[in-house]
Amino acid sequence: MTLGEYFSKMKGGAKSPPRVSLLEVFWSFVGSFLGIGLVAFIHSFYVEPRGLFLVIASYGASAVLIYGAPHSPLAQPRNLLGGHLLSGFVGALIAKLVPFYFLACALSVSLAIVVMHLTKTLHPPGGATALFAVIGGEKVQRLGLIYALFPVLTGAILMLIIALLVNNLSKVRRYPEYWW
Repeated sequence: MTLGEYFSKMKGGAKSPPRVSLLEVFWSFVGSFLGIGLVAFIHSFYVEPRGLFLVIASYGASAVLIYGAPHSPLAQPRNLLGGHLLSGFVGALIAKLVPFYFLACALSVSLAIVVMHLTKTLHPPGGATALFAVIGGEKVQRLGLIYALFPVLTGAILMLIIALLVNNLSKVRRYPEYWW
Protein backbone atom coordinates (compact mmCIF):
# COMPACT_ATOMS: atom_id res chain seq x y z
CA MET A 1 0.00 0.00 0.00
CA THR A 2 1.34 3.41 -0.92
CA LEU A 3 1.19 6.42 1.37
CA GLY A 4 -1.38 7.99 -0.97
CA GLU A 5 -3.61 4.92 -0.78
CA TYR A 6 -3.26 4.91 2.99
CA PHE A 7 -4.40 8.54 3.35
CA SER A 8 -7.10 8.16 0.72
CA LYS A 9 -8.82 5.60 2.97
CA MET A 10 -9.43 8.44 5.45
CA LYS A 11 -11.80 10.16 3.00
CA GLY A 12 -14.42 7.49 3.56
CA GLY A 13 -16.49 6.34 0.63
CA ALA A 14 -19.91 5.19 1.69
CA LYS A 15 -23.00 7.38 1.96
CA SER A 16 -24.30 8.49 5.32
CA PRO A 17 -27.44 6.52 6.25
CA PRO A 18 -30.79 8.34 6.19
CA ARG A 19 -32.32 9.76 9.36
CA VAL A 20 -34.75 7.46 11.13
CA SER A 21 -38.49 8.23 11.26
CA LEU A 22 -40.05 10.27 14.04
CA LEU A 23 -41.87 7.12 15.19
CA GLU A 24 -38.49 5.42 15.59
CA VAL A 25 -37.23 8.43 17.56
CA PHE A 26 -40.32 8.26 19.79
CA TRP A 27 -39.90 4.55 20.62
CA SER A 28 -36.16 5.03 21.21
CA PHE A 29 -36.96 7.75 23.74
CA VAL A 30 -39.65 5.71 25.49
CA GLY A 31 -37.43 2.65 25.78
CA SER A 32 -34.43 4.60 27.02
CA PHE A 33 -36.48 6.63 29.47
CA LEU A 34 -38.09 3.54 30.97
CA GLY A 35 -34.95 1.36 30.91
CA ILE A 36 -32.57 3.85 32.48
CA GLY A 37 -35.40 5.12 34.68
CA LEU A 38 -36.05 1.63 36.06
CA VAL A 39 -32.39 1.03 36.87
CA ALA A 40 -32.05 4.49 38.46
CA PHE A 41 -35.29 4.05 40.43
CA ILE A 42 -34.15 0.73 41.91
CA HIS A 43 -30.74 2.27 42.60
CA SER A 44 -32.22 5.28 44.41
CA PHE A 45 -34.81 3.53 46.53
CA TYR A 46 -33.43 0.05 47.19
CA VAL A 47 -29.73 -0.23 46.43
CA GLU A 48 -28.07 3.05 47.41
CA PRO A 49 -29.59 3.08 50.93
CA ARG A 50 -27.69 -0.18 51.49
CA GLY A 51 -24.38 1.43 50.47
CA LEU A 52 -24.29 -0.18 47.02
CA PHE A 53 -24.89 1.08 43.49
CA LEU A 54 -26.72 -0.15 40.43
CA VAL A 55 -26.23 2.63 37.87
CA ILE A 56 -23.04 2.61 35.81
CA ALA A 57 -22.29 5.01 32.96
CA SER A 58 -21.94 2.29 30.35
CA TYR A 59 -25.69 1.64 30.61
CA GLY A 60 -26.17 4.96 28.80
CA ALA A 61 -24.33 3.58 25.79
CA SER A 62 -26.23 0.30 26.05
CA ALA A 63 -29.48 2.28 26.00
CA VAL A 64 -28.45 3.89 22.72
CA LEU A 65 -27.96 0.46 21.20
CA ILE A 66 -30.88 -1.56 22.57
CA TYR A 67 -33.49 1.23 22.35
CA GLY A 68 -32.04 3.41 19.58
CA ALA A 69 -30.67 0.72 17.26
CA PRO A 70 -32.43 -2.52 18.29
CA HIS A 71 -31.68 -4.19 14.95
CA SER A 72 -27.92 -3.84 15.38
CA PRO A 73 -26.02 -7.08 15.99
CA LEU A 74 -24.28 -5.25 18.83
CA ALA A 75 -27.66 -4.67 20.56
CA GLN A 76 -28.84 -8.29 20.72
CA PRO A 77 -29.34 -9.98 24.12
CA ARG A 78 -26.25 -12.16 23.77
CA ASN A 79 -24.14 -9.05 23.19
CA LEU A 80 -25.83 -6.95 25.86
CA LEU A 81 -25.64 -9.54 28.63
CA GLY A 82 -22.49 -11.37 27.59
CA GLY A 83 -20.59 -8.19 26.71
CA HIS A 84 -21.33 -6.56 30.06
CA LEU A 85 -20.80 -9.70 32.14
CA LEU A 86 -17.50 -10.70 30.56
CA SER A 87 -16.18 -7.15 30.45
CA GLY A 88 -17.14 -6.63 34.08
CA PHE A 89 -15.29 -9.80 35.01
CA VAL A 90 -12.21 -8.84 32.97
CA GLY A 91 -12.16 -5.32 34.41
CA ALA A 92 -12.52 -6.52 38.00
CA LEU A 93 -9.80 -9.12 37.52
CA ILE A 94 -7.39 -6.60 36.01
CA ALA A 95 -8.16 -4.11 38.79
CA LYS A 96 -7.16 -6.78 41.32
CA LEU A 97 -4.05 -8.07 39.56
CA VAL A 98 -2.42 -5.08 37.86
CA PRO A 99 -0.97 -2.45 40.24
CA PHE A 100 -0.11 0.20 37.64
CA TYR A 101 -3.05 2.48 36.87
CA PHE A 102 -2.20 3.25 33.22
CA LEU A 103 -1.53 -0.40 32.46
CA ALA A 104 -4.70 -1.57 34.25
CA CYS A 105 -6.80 0.95 32.29
CA ALA A 106 -5.37 -0.10 28.93
CA LEU A 107 -5.48 -3.83 29.69
CA SER A 108 -9.03 -3.83 31.03
CA VAL A 109 -10.54 -2.37 27.88
CA SER A 110 -8.25 -4.16 25.43
CA LEU A 111 -8.74 -7.58 27.01
CA ALA A 112 -12.49 -7.00 27.27
CA ILE A 113 -12.56 -6.41 23.50
CA VAL A 114 -10.57 -9.61 22.91
CA VAL A 115 -12.88 -11.66 25.15
CA MET A 116 -16.02 -10.18 23.57
CA HIS A 117 -14.71 -10.89 20.07
CA LEU A 118 -13.80 -14.47 20.94
CA THR A 119 -17.20 -15.14 22.53
CA LYS A 120 -19.28 -13.30 19.89
CA THR A 121 -20.56 -10.90 22.55
CA LEU A 122 -19.11 -7.63 21.24
CA HIS A 123 -21.04 -4.81 22.90
CA PRO A 124 -19.18 -1.44 22.79
CA PRO A 125 -20.43 -0.30 26.24
CA GLY A 126 -18.59 -3.35 27.62
CA GLY A 127 -15.35 -1.40 27.19
CA ALA A 128 -16.65 1.25 29.58
CA THR A 129 -17.84 -1.44 31.98
CA ALA A 130 -14.34 -2.93 32.08
CA LEU A 131 -12.68 0.47 32.46
CA PHE A 132 -15.03 1.47 35.27
CA ALA A 133 -13.88 -1.55 37.27
CA VAL A 134 -10.43 0.06 37.30
CA ILE A 135 -11.26 3.78 37.61
CA GLY A 136 -14.47 3.54 39.66
CA GLY A 137 -12.71 3.93 42.98
CA GLU A 138 -12.81 2.04 46.24
CA LYS A 139 -16.55 1.34 46.18
CA VAL A 140 -16.22 -0.52 42.87
CA GLN A 141 -12.98 -2.30 43.69
CA ARG A 142 -14.32 -3.47 47.05
CA LEU A 143 -16.86 -5.58 45.12
CA GLY A 144 -14.12 -7.59 43.45
CA LEU A 145 -15.38 -10.10 40.90
CA ILE A 146 -18.94 -9.70 42.22
CA TYR A 147 -18.95 -6.42 40.24
CA ALA A 148 -19.60 -8.48 37.09
CA LEU A 149 -22.83 -9.85 38.57
CA PHE A 150 -23.95 -6.87 40.62
CA PRO A 151 -24.35 -4.17 39.47
CA VAL A 152 -23.24 -5.00 35.90
CA LEU A 153 -25.30 -8.06 34.90
CA THR A 154 -28.26 -7.16 37.12
CA GLY A 155 -28.71 -3.75 35.53
CA ALA A 156 -28.25 -5.19 32.04
CA ILE A 157 -31.02 -7.74 32.69
CA LEU A 158 -33.37 -4.97 33.84
CA MET A 159 -32.63 -2.97 30.70
CA LEU A 160 -33.17 -6.08 28.57
CA ILE A 161 -36.62 -6.63 30.09
CA ILE A 162 -37.63 -3.07 29.19
CA ALA A 163 -36.18 -3.52 25.67
CA LEU A 164 -38.30 -6.64 25.16
CA LEU A 165 -41.44 -4.91 26.40
CA VAL A 166 -41.06 -1.54 24.64
CA ASN A 167 -39.36 -2.47 21.36
CA ASN A 168 -42.17 -4.90 20.52
CA LEU A 169 -45.00 -2.37 21.09
CA SER A 170 -44.41 -0.78 17.69
CA LYS A 171 -45.59 -2.48 14.49
CA VAL A 172 -42.30 -1.67 12.76
CA ARG A 173 -39.94 -2.85 15.50
CA ARG A 174 -39.03 -6.29 16.69
CA TYR A 175 -36.57 -7.16 19.41
CA PRO A 176 -34.52 -9.24 19.55
CA GLU A 177 -33.42 -10.24 16.09
CA TYR A 178 -31.99 -13.38 17.74
CA TRP A 179 -31.11 -14.45 21.28
CA TRP A 180 -27.85 -16.38 21.15
